[in-house]
Amino acid sequence: MPELPEVEVVRRGLDRFVSGRRIERVEVFGTRAVRRHLAGVVDFAAQLGGARLLAAQRRGKFLWLPLADSDSALVAHLGMSGQLVLPGPGSEPERHLRVMIHFADGGRPLRFVDQRTFGWLAVEPLVAGVAGREVPTSVARIAADAFEPAFDPVATSRRIRRSRSTVKAVLLDQQVVSGIGNIYADEALWRSRRHWATPANRLRHAEVLGLLENAATVMAEALSVGGTSFDSLYVDVNGTSGYFERSLDAYGRAGRPCRRCGSTIRRESFGNRSSFRCPRCQRRPRGVG
Repeated sequence: MPELPEVEVVRRGLDRFVSGRRIERVEVFGTRAVRRHLAGVVDFAAQLGGARLLAAQRRGKFLWLPLADSDSALVAHLGMSGQLVLPGPGSEPERHLRVMIHFADGGRPLRFVDQRTFGWLAVEPLVAGVAGREVPTSVARIAADAFEPAFDPVATSRRIRRSRSTVKAVLLDQQVVSGIGNIYADEALWRSRRHWATPANRLRHAEVLGLLENAATVMAEALSVGGTSFDSLYVDVNGTSGYFERSLDAYGRAGRPCRRCGSTIRRESFGNRSSFRCPRCQRRPRGVG
């Protein structure tokens, strides 16, 4: 699933190539893509027709473009494999094209492509969200992410340390801190030399602050090279993949040597996902099975 750096790359592309443009019409090729727009496909297209899109915004893994002269926004969540792309003139429709947004200027249309169909688009009202920011209704309960001015690492640390869940589970809780997913949680834990199953309430305040700082740093590094792409399912608006996969220290490196100590990185079950860690640098805490 695209995480904060990958979604931010897409946001920047939308801001450059889509913001300020007026929508002429919308085509929807799969109703599942707009399932979160409860009024239906016809209303979704009607609300966007003639609307001008304002500056692209993001919180965590959510994207939105406010509509001019309106209290609503076009909201997007990429899910597992969603893409917002602007192919060149004359390009053939993608196999998994779900929504096409045509613009009044006749320029490149915006296409929502989604192979696994977990992503979605909707038009939603803007409301007051966490940290006082105006956000779409889907984002109202989502916590600020580490790149927002409103992000408070001290308050976030307190919330994390109150939890009895594993530290990784808390990092993935989007109502505690948004934008961190499986990849960057593993990377931050590797940098912090912390086992993913450590109960969050066992950590000291300084340790949690360091973990949050490491998460922000690794995501910033990933953002600088376009994010992490393991396959063609994540691309920016021009169809370009990111390159941070080459710099990962833990995630996806099972069977390979730890870059810090040389021990073999392990892949372990974490719910219905996987966790990757170094058995020497990230020792399992006492009393944890």
